[in-house]
Amino acid sequence: MTKASLPEKFALIHEHWRPKVVAELNGQEVKLAKIAGVFPWHHHEHEDELFLVWRGQMVIEFRDRRVVLEAGEFCVVPHGIEHRTMAEAEAEVLLFEPAATRNTGNVADETFTAPNGVSV
Repeated sequence: MTKASLPEKFALIHEHWRPKVVAELNGQEVKLAKIAGVFPWHHHEHEDELFLVWRGQMVIEFRDRRVVLEAGEFCVVPHGIEHRTMAEAEAEVLLFEPAATRNTGNVADETFTAPNGVSV
């Protein structure tokens, strides 16, 4: 039961699209990621994902629409829904999802698939 600082944790992240675990609770992980550019299309067969923008702006694109998120806004992507994320400029994002969820879901990508369980 210790407190943590989001600015301090984000300062430890030096790469894009590589979520880092900062907390675990009830089988869920709270992850932080810096994002910039466009992520591949994918879906998560069994896991819902919550994206909360801490700094900057991001877009979650679905096949039929786009959701723009500003700092302080969030969106839940239900399992099974194909999506991709993007940010024109670097954004800092909190992710809430079941532990060991692969960031690229059903896609294995040499550039974007990050190892699970890496903490800061």
